[in-house]
Amino acid sequence: MPEVSTEDQRAGADDASRLARDVGRPVPAAPRQRPFLLRFYGSAVGKKSVMAITGIMLLGFVLAHMVGNFKIYLGASHLNEYGEWLRVIGEPALPRTVFLWIMRIGLIGAFFFHIQSAYSLTRMNMKARPVKYQSHRDYVAANFASRTMRWTGIIVGLFIIFHLADLTWGWVNPDFVRGDPYDNLVNSMQRVPVAIIYIIANIALGIHIFHGSWSMFQSLGLNNPRFNLWRRYFAAGFAAFITIGNVSMPLMVVTGVVG
Repeated sequence: MPEVSTEDQRAGADDASRLARDVGRPVPAAPRQRPFLLRFYGSAVGKKSVMAITGIMLLGFVLAHMVGNFKIYLGASHLNEYGEWLRVIGEPALPRTVFLWIMRIGLIGAFFFHIQSAYSLTRMNMKARPVKYQSHRDYVAANFASRTMRWTGIIVGLFIIFHLADLTWGWVNPDFVRGDPYDNLVNSMQRVPVAIIYIIANIALGIHIFHGSWSMFQSLGLNNPRFNLWRRYFAAGFAAFITIGNVSMPLMVVTGVVG
């Protein structure tokens, strides 16, 4: 049997070598990139922007919710009519309560992304600084509201669950009657422990709002030393308005002024 020369054995390899010399080595395909929005949200800047935008949505809801509940001071008929109006928004173009559920789903989404982005930013900060400062210098620039943002957020989140179980689902309100928001609210807040829960939770909400409304401008890139004083005025004024307004209702009910 005739021997096969080394050149004959490497003929294919020689062809490949000549092709590589002529046109270069094969370039591996670039990894497929995620869509821009996902890449943006994966960054710290993106998460801060999402926190700010969802924060604005939630602040708007808190304000509108409080103003609507102020109708308790006008009497049962006004608050009950307001509650019924919320259920029929969009009729007859939309079936009853559909628009209300659209708003609820939007709020759930805003709340979810607000929490998720806050948690992710916390994880990023912990990875960037795994060892805490050995001194108290990290508290020098931060005020009480900023240092307690995590805890006030947890308190508010737990309160929202209680609030829904109390006045929307009726699970923790023995006198709950569907479609009667005035009596539901009065019967609930006449209980001293419940009134205390509402007062403490809304104080925590006010603290959370103060720092959140202050920092959201910076998260959106609207940070200028000339406007910082006005940012603080806005944050303090808005937080005080929400806190005083929301706390006034359980106080007025539990003391018998309303009811």
